[in-house]
Amino acid sequence: MQPQTLNVPPALTLFPTLRPPHKTFTFHQFLVLLITFLAYASFHASRKPPSIVKSVLGPKIEPNSSHIGPDSGWPPFDGPQGTHRLGELDLAFLSSYSIGMYLAGHVGDRIDLRLFLVFGMVGSGAFTIFFGLGYWLDLHWLGFFLVVQVLCGLFQSIGWPCVVAVVGNWFGKDKRGLIMGVWNSHTSVGNIIGSVVASGVLEFGWGWSFVLPGVLVIVVGIVVFVFLVTSPEDLGLESPGMEIEMNVEVRPDRVESEEAGLLVSSGSSDTLAAIGFLEAWRLPGVAPFAFCLFFSKLVAYTFLYWLPFYIRHTAVAGVHLSHKTSGILSTIFDIGGVFGGILAGFVSDVIDARAVTSIVFLLLSIPALVFYRLYGSVSMFANIGLMFLSGLLVNGPYSLITTAVAADLGTQSMVSGNSRALATVTAIIDGTGSVGAALGPLLAGYISSRGWNSVFFMLIVSVFFASLFLIRVARSEIRERLNAGKWSWNIMSSH
Repeated sequence: MQPQTLNVPPALTLFPTLRPPHKTFTFHQFLVLLITFLAYASFHASRKPPSIVKSVLGPKIEPNSSHIGPDSGWPPFDGPQGTHRLGELDLAFLSSYSIGMYLAGHVGDRIDLRLFLVFGMVGSGAFTIFFGLGYWLDLHWLGFFLVVQVLCGLFQSIGWPCVVAVVGNWFGKDKRGLIMGVWNSHTSVGNIIGSVVASGVLEFGWGWSFVLPGVLVIVVGIVVFVFLVTSPEDLGLESPGMEIEMNVEVRPDRVESEEAGLLVSSGSSDTLAAIGFLEAWRLPGVAPFAFCLFFSKLVAYTFLYWLPFYIRHTAVAGVHLSHKTSGILSTIFDIGGVFGGILAGFVSDVIDARAVTSIVFLLLSIPALVFYRLYGSVSMFANIGLMFLSGLLVNGPYSLITTAVAADLGTQSMVSGNSRALATVTAIIDGTGSVGAALGPLLAGYISSRGWNSVFFMLIVSVFFASLFLIRVARSEIRERLNAGKWSWNIMSSH
């Protein structure tokens, strides 16, 4: 097999020693994980500034009161309707992100993933910077901020289908949960970097909180352009046995033979042909996990966009924290998310059951959220501990579904080893989740004016519905594992 030199990045063309046989397959797997990790971490770092600056842009609630203080923020986000406008700002970004996700996955299956990813990163960085320029230009027109957020969301939507498709090209299914659990910590790492950077420069003007993360994602985009190899075939290497390993373990009991025949025949003519959008929806397990992610991302993104604001306006041990401290403290949730993603991936690999793992994490997150709301303000120790636990349990299934599950479903046997279905399936699952992600922060902006208890009630109900969508898939997983004897040791140990 000859390398497709058209897709070889500049660094490997200029330095032939970086290519086989000088460098091994494992070396390039590690390089792909590292580059895609940095790429999506920078995407998330550039998403974090809106949540950090909310407490500066929005209305200032006086301590122990629901009244707006004299220092009322940045028009048009100040005043009694300020939280509503901030919620609409989140909706503008996340709704365009959700729509763009479906389109990006469809396009990503058909063009050069490296160039498409770089295009998304440069565009995301540019519009993040444009938002920050509103500070120096003294802009107070809501339309400007909404348009910038819409365009930024469209460019941001390119990132996820691309990085998951690239990683799926380089790794088979074996231990995919653990590998992608570690790799998917880029989401939380990016949030932490974005929070620390945006909070650190907030005192110099909120515009800097957007400019620096915007520059970061552009710089990393250059690294992606220079170094990223999207597929082993581009270097003349064999793919990691995906035709053999492309089978999904999570599926309903019955699949109509007509649907199976349609999907198999659509991929058998050309293993590189991209799968149709509706055909991808009909793959077993795609719809349940997609709707589960709808509610999971609703919860995760409500924390992503509103947690610093909540901490700023909720006394901890009787003390109201500063803007900077609130932003930095909110990173504890993301640190918990790093461990949650890795733990969920590891557990799902050990028990070989993605849906069961997700349901357990989701159900345990309900008491964690209740305790955080009730006792998080008692002391700084309680706040940090309960925030960490909430992040671990909320982000665990979110991480698992957006990575290992999406990769499993996009590379199952029903698409006949068609790895190019991966970006489409990933886009469907994360795109549906992004609809929930858009809805959560918007509702939080409106509901928070009635009290934070109402917001937490919304989050708990969402977690409950997320778990409901996976019950049928989890039952199928349990039945299959018991029939195959994989969990026999559990049964024996119970007698």
